[in-house]
Amino acid sequence: MNLLPGSFVRWVLSGLALSMLGWGSANAQSQHRLLNVDCAAPPAYHCPDADCQAAVVTQPGDTVELKTRRTFFLDCPSNYKPGDKVNIVLSLHGYGSFANWQRNYFPAMDVKDKYHLVVITPGSGTRFWTADDDTYLQNVVDEVVFAVGKANVDHFILAGHSQGGLTSRRIVCSPYFRDKVDVRISLSGGRVGPVTPAGKGFVGGVPVYLSGKQQSAPPGLPNFPPEVGPPGGDCDYAFIFSNGENETIPAVTSPLADKFQCGPREEEEEVLDPKAGYVWDATRQDPGSDGWGHYPKSGRAKIYVFPRCKDGRVVADVVRLQKGHTEGYEPNITDAIIALAVSAKGGKIATGDWTPPQPPAMPQPFARPPAPATPAAPARS
Repeated sequence: MNLLPGSFVRWVLSGLALSMLGWGSANAQSQHRLLNVDCAAPPAYHCPDADCQAAVVTQPGDTVELKTRRTFFLDCPSNYKPGDKVNIVLSLHGYGSFANWQRNYFPAMDVKDKYHLVVITPGSGTRFWTADDDTYLQNVVDEVVFAVGKANVDHFILAGHSQGGLTSRRIVCSPYFRDKVDVRISLSGGRVGPVTPAGKGFVGGVPVYLSGKQQSAPPGLPNFPPEVGPPGGDCDYAFIFSNGENETIPAVTSPLADKFQCGPREEEEEVLDPKAGYVWDATRQDPGSDGWGHYPKSGRAKIYVFPRCKDGRVVADVVRLQKGHTEGYEPNITDAIIALAVSAKGGKIATGDWTPPQPPAMPQPFARPPAPATPAAPARS
């Protein structure tokens, strides 16, 4: 019997080992998926460090909410696997904005691995939120929580910029959200408690090229009823307010801090950000205003925390120095805000009575019809 040379056998075995290793890596990567999103892949439509184009920030998202068939963005930890504990962030854009502008304005996706975040960024078809969008938002939450498993949700964080922040105020204590939201983050979307306007303008002046011409009134914002009942609503949640120094200055007191019997407000270490944010409002820079915001630049931010709140709540104010309403959040202050959020008491979804309903079945890809059978060859005589 002839034997193969030893070198040839070693070559064959090494090739088999490498093939199996490659298959194992590919198979492992395929497991890092959530609702058909490849969590291990770089986030789609992520803005570059500078000059983010309109074609990028206007994207609506690629994940489909299966009842209304509206889309949203879903970002998940790169090493996500079924059964992992996660913190869910629902992030709402402001008036006139888009899902991907919000996603890059408050780029929680950049710290999704560090804080085990599943970030949901939906978009309103009318570019502002009304009660007509509530079912869609609820369906998105149902779909994502069902996919990760309610027992695996450590925190549910509701965030919103500008009119998205006002919308978070409207829905946080609604019958659907009141037993789910652990933390609310208002990004220039209204503080629970008094503020002092900075008086540095808001939407900017008349563009230079329109000076002296007849101006039509800008579209009005949707009307929100005044807040009634206890400050912040009649449900409990941690609250983080953040805005630019050129918008408003929050008072040293907070009705939520009083409610949760927190200590007097304390200033924490200033957050420095050498790197600028990703987005801005390029349509209102001719001229702009300090209150509305200018182009992205490096930043500094002050963090004020009301300490020792009962029941593990967090109440905090963030003031971004020399910033306005629309300058995108820099990486370090984004990280600091998320760190505050996940330090608060969580577990409403995991320990509550609510169970997410099973969503509709995912649509199946179009199947090619089977090929016709090959006719049998005629018998030879």
